Amino acid sequence: MSNQLDSLRQFTTVVADTGDFETMRKYRPTDATTNPTLILKAVQQPDNRPLLEKVVADNRNSPGSELADQLLVAFGREILDIIPGRVSTEVDARLSFDAQASIERARQIIALYQRAGIERERVLIKLASTWEGIQAAKVLQAEGIRCNMTLLFSLPQALACAQAKVQLISPFVGRIYDWHKKAAAAQWDESANAGAADPGVQSVKRIYDYYKAYDIATEIMGASFRNIGQIQALAGCDLLTISPDLLNELSSSTEPLVRKLNPDEAKKNAPVWMASNEVAFRTELNQDAMATEKLAEGIRVFVADAQKLDAVIAEARQK
Repeated sequence: MSNQLDSLRQFTTVVADTGDFETMRKYRPTDATTNPTLILKAVQQPDNRPLLEKVVADNRNSPGSELADQLLVAFGREILDIIPGRVSTEVDARLSFDAQASIERARQIIALYQRAGIERERVLIKLASTWEGIQAAKVLQAEGIRCNMTLLFSLPQALACAQAKVQLISPFVGRIYDWHKKAAAAQWDESANAGAADPGVQSVKRIYDYYKAYDIATEIMGASFRNIGQIQALAGCDLLTISPDLLNELSSSTEPLVRKLNPDEAKKNAPVWMASNEVAFRTELNQDAMATEKLAEGIRVFVADAQKLDAVIAEARQK
């Protein structure tokens, strides 16, 4: 009898949201995503210590930023030895409001991959979905460097990404859910906000319906899940990036899994076309308290973990 993970693969590309190599070998995802938090966690595992030490030994005289990117690429290369598809590697979150610096770091990451014999088609550069990040992605996409826009919480962000012709967006389901649950406090009703009624699920469906109704080529990858109910409600999304715990839950369940998102259904009820430019982006994002707060918070968290990763590298460098 097939499990829910196998059923999901029939209409959604399964992506591993982890830097753990054994998880990828076990669950056989097509792609994998990483971020500063996941790499920080992975690099502190004893099994991965030799990888860190080798990167530091081979690049001892490199500037700090290049050494950090070398480490990200080293993890990416290991991941690409396991999976058949693409790995997402993130540009330093400290550059989230600097388009030109983001472009330069993305080029550096791609050059490191190419030097290691990895073709650029197997790498997605992750950038925060700020206006500056999206404009950086527009330039990179035109150069053939494919981008994955992260920390995406709203339709205006998704529309700007579509205009930039980015490869992929990663709307964050769980963090949207977290915000609404916290805002409702004692009034929160879990059962009334589950499945298709989950605010994070609804946000991704809104983006999915818009993209499919207007034949936007950018891929949609739901991310940041808190429970398998959110995943089940988005079955049919282009891609879903899933943590090890939830991959395990899906693989352990033999309950039927029904496709919930479908391009044909989206086209039947096409939403109103919306203009997208810098003024509209900033205005609409500012009007959305949840998206504004979660974008800022997400950048702060990734910056903090990038700084911790720098400290881990610096410590290894001194040995």
